[in-house]
Amino acid sequence: MYAIVETGGKQYRVQPGEVLRVEKLPGEVGGIVELNQVRLVHGDAGLMVGRPLVERARVTAEIVSQGRTRSLMIFKKKRRKNYRRTKGHRQGFTQVRITGIETA
Repeated sequence: MYAIVETGGKQYRVQPGEVLRVEKLPGEVGGIVELNQVRLVHGDAGLMVGRPLVERARVTAEIVSQGRTRSLMIFKKKRRKNYRRTKGHRQGFTQVRITGIETA
């Protein structure tokens, strides 16, 4: 059984037991989150495609960790103008373990 869910503006193919890294979600480590924006579910009942979402379907996940990615450097420069700017960015993420896929 697998599903395609949308979170953080991205779509992920998930299966029970799988661990994946998504955009930062609110919650504590060990907490449970529900991903309600389910686009597609493939299971025993066959393939259910949403228009745009599958009705009464949800994916539950357990938060494994919260963190931030490696630092990215943003560098701007204009030649011959002595203009240089350096900036860093670290994106927050949540690592989740998929515990179940439910359809009504």
